[in-house]
Amino acid sequence: MALKLSFACWDYDRVKAIEDGRVRPEGIELNFLNYRVEETFFRQLRFQEFDVSELSLSSYTLTLNQEDPPFIAIPVFPSRYFRHQSIYINTKADIKRPQDLKGKRVGLPEYQMTAPVWQRGIMEEEFDVPMTSVTFFSGAVEPSAIERTSKIPHSLPEGVTVNAIRPDQNLSQMLADGEIDALFTAYKPSSFDTSDHVTHLFPNFKETEAEYYKRTKIFPIMHIIALKRSVYEANPWIARSLQKAFAKSLDIAYEALTERSALRYILPWLEEHVEQTKALMGGGRWWEDGFQENKHVLEKFLEYHYKQGLSKRRFKAEELFAPNTLESFVL
Repeated sequence: MALKLSFACWDYDRVKAIEDGRVRPEGIELNFLNYRVEETFFRQLRFQEFDVSELSLSSYTLTLNQEDPPFIAIPVFPSRYFRHQSIYINTKADIKRPQDLKGKRVGLPEYQMTAPVWQRGIMEEEFDVPMTSVTFFSGAVEPSAIERTSKIPHSLPEGVTVNAIRPDQNLSQMLADGEIDALFTAYKPSSFDTSDHVTHLFPNFKETEAEYYKRTKIFPIMHIIALKRSVYEANPWIARSLQKAFAKSLDIAYEALTERSALRYILPWLEEHVEQTKALMGGGRWWEDGFQENKHVLEKFLEYHYKQGLSKRRFKAEELFAPNTLESFVL
């Protein structure tokens, strides 16, 4: 009899075959709950509602600070994103290059959010902009009747200032009005489309991100798949079963990209985009799950997470995952 588990995740192309049943994890009957990431993260981190879920890499790592961590992850990464393109500025703030962020007011939805962890780390390591050189403002990006606070408690390192914005404020409008000078975020603020004064810090972000990848081989990981630790400990085999299912689903996503008799996606020059990505990122596959393939990315993230005062110690990449997902049998 199959073990019934709930699974909350956005319906990405790489998990679509799991959602529609073309791929079924061995021994598991999954109830796929298609939620936006913000809803999944909030409900899982606050109330632990799901047996398996997509989780913010940063939030998950924060849970490892607890004496009894509630989750354990598998090396499957449903969301990755180059985040240079997600830094926005007010054109009146006299910011011509990244180094001009020093001394500025920078908004972010949550200090512990994965995208700003990457952005702060890259700004400091690549452009000599220490996180102590700016003043942060946190809160809702768009108008909201509910105040945005951190989904999981954490401390701040010495010298870092984070001010909560008022409930009647939002970071998108504050950026347009010049109340903040820049915004580190995961998504595009609405003021980018409505204000003449809001633009990208990196106007040529594609070239900047491509150069970053060529040099570092880092395609930043945003989210992981996490299991309730109690469910895993009662059924340790499910970690490997799920890992195998995600691998099959990813294979199917790649197959759809190669179809040429008719476009599976509504991008008219999809083939050219795929070929450009392959030329830059090497081989036939540029998005890979698995531990060894991503260890260098995870180690860089964990370095940033610790330096930014979020991890209680410098975790090893291996510590993030169920042990039985890090090894495999051979014939």
